[in-house]
Amino acid sequence: MEHKSPLETLINTREPAWPDVLSWIDSATNKVEILPVTESKARETLYEVQVTTRSPMGAIIFNSGGILIDHGWIRILGSGHSKMDRTLHSWNWNKTIFADNSTGYLLVADDAVGGYFAVNGGGLGSDKGKTYYFDPATLKWEPLDITYTEFLLFCFEGGLADFYKDLRWDNWQQEVAKLDGDHVFNFFPMLWTKEGHDIRNVSRKEVPVEEQYSFNQHILQQLEGEQ
Repeated sequence: MEHKSPLETLINTREPAWPDVLSWIDSATNKVEILPVTESKARETLYEVQVTTRSPMGAIIFNSGGILIDHGWIRILGSGHSKMDRTLHSWNWNKTIFADNSTGYLLVADDAVGGYFAVNGGGLGSDKGKTYYFDPATLKWEPLDITYTEFLLFCFEGGLADFYKDLRWDNWQQEVAKLDGDHVFNFFPMLWTKEGHDIRNVSRKEVPVEEQYSFNQHILQQLEGEQ
C-alpha cells in the first residue's frame, strides 16, 4: 500500500481553491446547485482521494456534498449528500481505485442519461490529466481535450444543449429534476443500437446508477469478446 499524506497537509488554508470555484459559479450561465457538506464525510473523502483543497477537485470534496448542474442533468461528485449519496471516493472504489492504488482514470461526474466524465490517469490515452466522456450512445470514451478545471467551467458556462443535442428529449427538465443523483435513465432499445439512436423514440425508466454502470461494463466485455 502506498503511503497516504495526513489530512492536515491536504487542507490548504493559505490558497484554497473554493473561492475560485464559487466565483465561477457566481458567473455561471447554467443552473448550479451546491449540495451542503457534511464535515466528517468531507474530511474522510479528502483523505481517501488524496488531493489538496488548493485544487478545485479537493475544494469541491471539502466544501460540498457534490454539485448538480442544469436541473441535475450533470452530477459533479463531492463528499456525498442525501440527494447524492455517492462520494468521489466511494463511487470510484473497486471501479477505478483498488486496494493496490492502481487507477487508469478517475470518475469525477456523470449525467442523467448514463454518460460518465473521467480524468485520465493514463488508462484512457497519453493525455494524462485531461477529461474524457463515456458516451452512452457509442459506448466509447471520447477525449474532450480539457482539464478538470476546464470541465467545471464547461459545466457552469458551457453550451450543454449543444453537447447533449442527441441525448435530450422534449420536456426532459421536469423528469430530470425529479431524479436524484444516485439514479439515471435506462433506455430501451439501448441508445447504442440502430433501433435506439433517436432518444425521442425509446422508452426510459429510472435505475440506480450503480446498476447502469455494471450493465455497461457487462455489455462492453461482451462486445470486446465478440471482436
